[in-house]
Amino acid sequence: MRKFSLVLSALAVCAAATAANASDPSRPCTTAPESQWLKIADLQAKVEEQGYKVRKAKLKKACGELYAVDKSGERIELFVDPTNAKIVETKKDED
Repeated sequence: MRKFSLVLSALAVCAAATAANASDPSRPCTTAPESQWLKIADLQAKVEEQGYKVRKAKLKKACGELYAVDKSGERIELFVDPTNAKIVETKKDED
């Protein structure tokens, strides 16, 4: 029983660590200094010009992280270069 509890605890820790990293991009979106980044409102506007409806936007770990709806109505998470609004990575939004 003690081994079972230990294994179960280890699995819970691994699952929590995986969930915490689920919304991080696989690589930084830019290496440019923050002084060259667009304001979050400008970043959101440029992404919306590309056909997305942005629900939430924030800057995190050298990326613009935007939760949006695409042209087909699918909820997605976009990781965007904050210097030019180029989409670096797209993930299905699981929230």
